[in-house]
Amino acid sequence: MPSSKRQRVSDDDPLTRALAPPTYETPAERDERLAAELEAKRVSDAIDDELNKQRISDKKGPKAIKILLLGQSESGKSTTLKNFQLMNSPKAFRSERASWRAVIQLNVVQSIHAILDLMSRAHSSAHNPSSQQPSKEYPPLSPDHLKLKMRLAPLLQVEAALMKKLLPNGYVQPSNLADSTLRQEISVNSSAGWKNTFNRLMGRNSCDSADLIDWSDPDDPGVVLNACAEDMKHLWTDPTIQKLMEVEKMRPEEMAGFFLDALDRVTSPRYIPTDDDVLRARLKTLGVSEHRFNMKTGPMGSPMSHDWRVFDVGGQRSLRAAWVPYFDDMNAIIFLAPISCFDQVLQEDPSVNRLADSFLLWKAIVSNPLLKKTELILFLNKCDILRAKLASGIRLADYIVSYGSRPNDFESASQYLKKKFAGLLKEHSPERLYYFHLTSVTDTKSTTYILENVQDVLVRDNLRRSALVA
Repeated sequence: MPSSKRQRVSDDDPLTRALAPPTYETPAERDERLAAELEAKRVSDAIDDELNKQRISDKKGPKAIKILLLGQSESGKSTTLKNFQLMNSPKAFRSERASWRAVIQLNVVQSIHAILDLMSRAHSSAHNPSSQQPSKEYPPLSPDHLKLKMRLAPLLQVEAALMKKLLPNGYVQPSNLADSTLRQEISVNSSAGWKNTFNRLMGRNSCDSADLIDWSDPDDPGVVLNACAEDMKHLWTDPTIQKLMEVEKMRPEEMAGFFLDALDRVTSPRYIPTDDDVLRARLKTLGVSEHRFNMKTGPMGSPMSHDWRVFDVGGQRSLRAAWVPYFDDMNAIIFLAPISCFDQVLQEDPSVNRLADSFLLWKAIVSNPLLKKTELILFLNKCDILRAKLASGIRLADYIVSYGSRPNDFESASQYLKKKFAGLLKEHSPERLYYFHLTSVTDTKSTTYILENVQDVLVRDNLRRSALVA
């Protein structure tokens, strides 16, 4: 009786039913099924064997150098990772250009969309003034401005099409032009394989040359962008629109993914992204992505190389809890603080200044006991934007009270901020060394030089830990 009951439970088990052979299987179908199972086992055994070989290799050779990129959202982590990729392989983006072309097109459309939204708010404010709160003094828009806005309306369909390709499982409707609410930036999961999505849709594995894209495709977003190119340029350079953005303190040129200064090139009929374009492109990623490189670490001509693993994690406040599991067994943390953001607030919490948030993050990192043996490398990033911002007359002291009456120039400001971060380190982790760099990670040449110095320091430290050098 108990045996019958066990048999009945086994028959009702979904896994058992799923693994059972088909009821009416023919001999030929059985042979085919067994052959497929045998092949699947062969592949599985090969994967297990490769993993075992990798584990043995890891034990015999020097340990992999592990780097964790940390910082708030839009601090430059993904751009730093792209620089690592280019250092490892100058042709790193060759097979990804179709994907990045679409991302850059989305960046252009969303920049224009943000300006059109601002025009809608200004027009609504002029015709429907609110008595509850004082309206901003927007410059008046002419009928020509409104006509220009209407002519650019097809870009909304382009935005929707690009989002649909980028997020095939979650189609996002573009916001209405009259909507005055802030549009949320789209995000992709770092493990979702979004780059392959574009290549599958286009039927291509690479677009390193013009021959690898179907330029005759009427649904290519580039067709509409090229048709709207002159209107987009007129919108961006129009004095009234510039004044409108000034009133709103809207500065697209300071944001990642800005291409409105290169519209002639990026909207050309046969546009292919350059490596610099890929570095400047903006696409928010969620989750944690691990990238492995076998980087040359010896002198020129030397066959020496080392296994590097670089981890890029999301910087939004809601994602920071996911950082902690990666603190263990890291050789180094590259912490990126975007110092040009002293006059900006967090998108997820408008009550928090972005530079103040970087101070708090740095304090949390240097005081964490799990990281007391981890090398710390501080990148004070976006120095090019900081220099331009200070030169335009925006005062650091208006946002950071402790800056006082110091000169409002780049040299004084950068030295002050360096001492501020160093002071937090000294206070919460005394006698600890750290490495400091002023960076603009979209500048490939200077960033490569900095990363090469970082590489030399970390390789030597890793060898010392392995007792291979004195």
